[in-house]
Amino acid sequence: MMRLLLIGCLLLLSACASQAPLPEKIPALNLPLQLHVQRMEGNQRQDWLLVIQREGAAIRWSMMDPLGIPLARQKLIDGTWQADGLLPPNPQARELFAALLFALASADDLRALYPGAQARDLTRTLPGHWQIVYQSSEVFSVNMTGQPLSYRITPLGVER
Repeated sequence: MMRLLLIGCLLLLSACASQAPLPEKIPALNLPLQLHVQRMEGNQRQDWLLVIQREGAAIRWSMMDPLGIPLARQKLIDGTWQADGLLPPNPQARELFAALLFALASADDLRALYPGAQARDLTRTLPGHWQIVYQSSEVFSVNMTGQPLSYRITPLGVER
């Protein structure tokens, strides 16, 4: 019994430790945004729609498949993710949302919001987490560090 309790505590601790970094202050974002997300892992590709909107002091992130079926809904309130609705927790979606927050922060705000960030030419990196490669300010790729996983982000209705 003690062993199970110890394993459970370790799993909970590792889940907390692996949480994606968030800035202390939310960057100024031009919301609402509707984004086409292409998730690529190996030979598999999935297409999703992501809507990011302000709701009072919170930012609501709603991701759905092409049929409109919700995949993840989260609110970012005071630097903390909160479930929005009855969907189960989706840590991979939270990681993507945190990476998008990093990618969408202005170049002027980047150093203040993410002290460890590196920016050069059309690439922005938060070591140990993400690499963002911009094709333009609205079209970019998010590469997850240490994983064969990437996302291509475009405004909804724009394919480049």
